[in-house]
Amino acid sequence: MSPIDHFSFGLLTPLLAYVMSSVGSMLGLLLTSRARLIGGREGKYWLVGAAFAIGGTGIWTMHFIAMLGFSVTGTVIRYDVPLTAASALIAVAVVGMGLFLASYGGDRLGFLLGGGVLTGCGVAGMHYLGMAAMNMSGLVSYDPVVVSISVLIAVAAATVALWFTLRVSGAFRIGGAALVMGVAVSGMHYTGMYSMSVQTHSEMVPVHGARAIDFLLPLIVGLSVITVGLLLAIILSPSEKELRSEAEFRARLRQRDEGAPEVDLFGTPRG
Repeated sequence: MSPIDHFSFGLLTPLLAYVMSSVGSMLGLLLTSRARLIGGREGKYWLVGAAFAIGGTGIWTMHFIAMLGFSVTGTVIRYDVPLTAASALIAVAVVGMGLFLASYGGDRLGFLLGGGVLTGCGVAGMHYLGMAAMNMSGLVSYDPVVVSISVLIAVAAATVALWFTLRVSGAFRIGGAALVMGVAVSGMHYTGMYSMSVQTHSEMVPVHGARAIDFLLPLIVGLSVITVGLLLAIILSPSEKELRSEAEFRARLRQRDEGAPEVDLFGTPRG
């Protein structure tokens, strides 16, 4: 088997990939926190934004940045553009489906677990599709045991992430949860990459596709537009404290109209 190097640029790519995963996760958790408070149709729009933040920035961008540091001795690596683009769309789609399923189920464990399995398997599929998009002058094989472990990690990470989206609020808790999610996503990626083995051909054959660097400018531009847009949406919208105060005020009005004792936001009677 040909030697494989996952860290061709040293610690630069894994550290940058982890930072992007954590940033995307933090942004997604901020958006899901707003979705819980707002609810209704408007809350669904926030969940769509969270799917792009977590699936696009937190997962797929992390995956691609980490792949920049991947090299195989004896062959160049090129990327199939349609497959690479499809892997990005899958990441956003499966995260979105998991978020909506978990949100719809609320406190019901079955919906959380179902969303975790769906999202985890989808993320693992995205990862291996992204790996299949790599063209090289060699025969690629995978260790089924390590592949299975990476899928289990993906399912566990997705389930925990969905639980965070249903429970975590506040800047410090969201920041801590995002750091944990970054570790989980990075761990799944490198476990999956460890399952790969490559036997290069004795004679070099033409390798078709785009260079990894060719994706860099579109990635930076697209990521910047999405991230800035989502951050502006959060900044320009009412704060979490304002939303909670408004929800509590509406709850008091409803209770007053019904002639029932006043309660706070969590349903606890006042006085």
